[in-house]
Amino acid sequence: MTTRYVFIHLPGSRDAVPAGKLDMATDATGEFANARFAYGNIYLKRHDALDVDPVSLPRDGAAGKTLLPVNGLPMFSAIRDAAPDAWGRQVIENRLQRPGPLPEWMYLDHAGSDRAGALDIRPDRDSTPLASTLPSAIDLNYLLDAAERIEAGEPVPAQLTHYFQGGPTMGGMRPKAVIAVDGRQFVAKFPSRTDRFNVPSVERATLELAREAGLHVPETRLMQMPDGRTVMLIERFDRVAGPGGLITRRHMVSALTMLGVGEMDSRYRSYADIAHAISRQAPGARVAADRTEMFSRMVFNILVSNSDDHLRNHAFLYQETGGWALSPLYDVVPTPSHSLERNLHLIVGEMGRAARVDNALTSAGQFGLRRAEAAEIIDRIYRVARSWRQTFERHEVTAQDCDLVASAFMHEDHIGMREAMSKGG
Repeated sequence: MTTRYVFIHLPGSRDAVPAGKLDMATDATGEFANARFAYGNIYLKRHDALDVDPVSLPRDGAAGKTLLPVNGLPMFSAIRDAAPDAWGRQVIENRLQRPGPLPEWMYLDHAGSDRAGALDIRPDRDSTPLASTLPSAIDLNYLLDAAERIEAGEPVPAQLTHYFQGGPTMGGMRPKAVIAVDGRQFVAKFPSRTDRFNVPSVERATLELAREAGLHVPETRLMQMPDGRTVMLIERFDRVAGPGGLITRRHMVSALTMLGVGEMDSRYRSYADIAHAISRQAPGARVAADRTEMFSRMVFNILVSNSDDHLRNHAFLYQETGGWALSPLYDVVPTPSHSLERNLHLIVGEMGRAARVDNALTSAGQFGLRRAEAAEIIDRIYRVARSWRQTFERHEVTAQDCDLVASAFMHEDHIGMREAMSKGG
């Protein structure tokens, strides 16, 4: 049994406080088996305490109890959200010069204190946070060099370790790092050696297209390196920049956590499931707006063929006024395909995962929308998305890359546009 302590940055505070004890058990082969958690009594008495995990770890009735993850999951999902993602794990393995997979506690120990969201995991209750000095935009060339070596399975030279901390963020295998720019924190997303097109520039343009369609998108920037490489920056929405350079943290969990399911169950869940989680968890004044935003994101993902729309690519942020709200949009990249039949990762409507807007229309009521309202949203987003090439060119995507992703944007005849307009009228 390995024990660690979970700390949390409460709303508006600079320093984290201990929330409880995490025990991690292994099986006979030494593989991680399961976790359990107990809140600290002092923490439970705080007037400003938050649930570490809003689904698996409610504070009500938790005093003196040892809690287990819901639905037989091995780890508490909110803690998994604060652990390194797949790329962060690869960074840690490289830094330690040890092939993975490593014991779960090692990933938690070596992730640093600047994790996604408001949680931190430390060796004991009196531990101080690990020192963290974020690199800046001027360090991007060094970070790119380090990322390329890590992707290739090569050790990172000592002179690059200062620049590449590999702090975890929710995401996947794509190389990335957290950097400081103008007193704010951004995730720098790098090109990968397996890319078929310039993913950083295309992702940035896709997010800006979403902004034009009325979706909630963080600030993005595109950085061109002297050697021609491109890096996309997206501002962290789990950090708040305050006066005097003070950065505070926001509690954040994935939709996977809100639904209480494991990674392998994600594809059996739907956008409507996220809408129902919004109804349960969001402040009353935000429910309608967040459900409409979720429906709009589903439609946008259909129109740009973003098939990487799994539950970790949707998140919730805790509001200082209470309750959980949908986070801004992130991780949206078109998926080119020659097939006329497309599927999203999540279930869309009565036609399952079929990437068609008439399929989206069938689930409108689960987002609190009348069919006519949903049809108006579909029409509005489609009118923006069909001009995608102009937006991409305006945001520095080359003509060659536009051609390479063009098949992701299907003709209205193949996405059920006319059927949706006729049924929603």
